Amino acid sequence: MKAAEIRKMSVAEIEKDLNDARHELLNLRFQTITGQLTDTSRIRVIRRDIARMETILREKELAEAAEESEA
Repeated sequence: MKAAEIRKMSVAEIEKDLNDARHELLNLRFQTITGQLTDTSRIRVIRRDIARMETILREKELAEAAEESEA
């Protein structure tokens, strides 16, 4: 998922996708342990998506706090 796509989403949508991504990462880790995972690069992609979502959530949080302090 690209950062531009994430920025267009609402905070609730980002949090939902973040939760889903974390759950998928957990499942991928279990598949790795049991030897069922064939596409190991998927773990890296999911980790980066999680980091992007967390970063954009933080940006939105800081922007909201800045707006409140101005008012």
